[in-house]
Amino acid sequence: MSEKENSKTKLIQTASRLFQLQGYHGTGLNQITKESGAPKGSLYYHFPEGKEQLAMESIALTSSFIAKQIAEGLKKKEDPVMAIQELITDMATEFQNRSCTEGVPIAAVALETSLISETLQKACQSAYETFQGLFTDKLQQAGYSEERAKQLGIVIHSMIEGAFLTSFTTGNNASLLLVAESIPVLLNQKD
Repeated sequence: MSEKENSKTKLIQTASRLFQLQGYHGTGLNQITKESGAPKGSLYYHFPEGKEQLAMESIALTSSFIAKQIAEGLKKKEDPVMAIQELITDMATEFQNRSCTEGVPIAAVALETSLISETLQKACQSAYETFQGLFTDKLQQAGYSEERAKQLGIVIHSMIEGAFLTSFTTGNNASLLLVAESIPVLLNQKD
């Protein structure tokens, strides 16, 4: 990796982490540059459109990382109920092990920017559709109808996202564990 590519990667990774922790508006470009260790001029070299462009690439990086984790988690078990429960339980364990020090990957940017930036709104929407699609695919492979699988994919993702937000406010993973326990009830009908 060249020095230019390395500084771009550092900027995106740092921005992604800071957006999760502090939100879009709470994170400044000077802070991103300083914490990334990238040369000061590299920010506008790599992101001539500024913070919004950097946020777009940050969302893409985060979305790709989370989608990979979901996909790998869902492959662990053939049965969708067991696979989804285990995935959520693993998320709950990871949340507790990290002592609640990381934000919800896309939510902070989505909540802060959806009404002011159509570009970022669409990027967040795309990320969420990717996550939902992974659950949908798993359910369709198990025999759920396309329509029911899509509905459940949205519901499962929404439950997980909401549980993460609740977990951050309470400082524990109880909400995530409750969602995991509720999966068999939710998935009891294929049509």
